[in-house]
Amino acid sequence: MQELNVAEAAQPTPAPESGFEPAIVAFVCNWCTYTAADLAGTARMTQTPNVRLIRMMCTGMVDPKYVIKALLDGADAVLISGCHPGDCHYINGNYKARRRVKLLGEILPRFGIDSRRLKLTWVGASEGNEFAATVNRFAAEIKELGPIDTRRLRLL
Repeated sequence: MQELNVAEAAQPTPAPESGFEPAIVAFVCNWCTYTAADLAGTARMTQTPNVRLIRMMCTGMVDPKYVIKALLDGADAVLISGCHPGDCHYINGNYKARRRVKLLGEILPRFGIDSRRLKLTWVGASEGNEFAATVNRFAAEIKELGPIDTRRLRLL
C-alpha cells in the first residue's frame, strides 16, 4: 500500500502577486470524484490550480488523522469528495465519511481551526463540471477566510 504524503500535498502553491491563494488537499474517491476530476481536466474546464488530489479507494477510508495532519502541515483547507449516497462501490463508505466529517467538524475548533475549512461533497463520475465548480467555489470560500493563523493553532 502506498503511504500518503500529506505533508507534501499540503504545501501551498506559490502565491501570485495578487495575494493569498489557499492550498487545498482533496481526498477523493477513486470510483467517482477522481473520475470526475479527470473528466474536468481532459475537458479543460477552468478550475483552481491549488487543489492537490489524494486518490482513495473510498472516502470511507479517509482516516481523520490525515485530515488533521494536512491542516497542521500547511494546507488551508481539506475537501473530501466521493460517490453520492447510495452509489458507493463499498456499500456504506460515504456514510462512514459523513459521520467522520461531522465529528471532525466538532474537533477542529479545539485545534484552533475553523470547521469551515473542511468540506464533504458528493460528485459522481460523470460530473466533471460539478467537480470543477465545487473546487472553485470551495477555494473562493477559503480565500475569503484567509490563511490559517499558525500562531493560534493548538496541539492536544
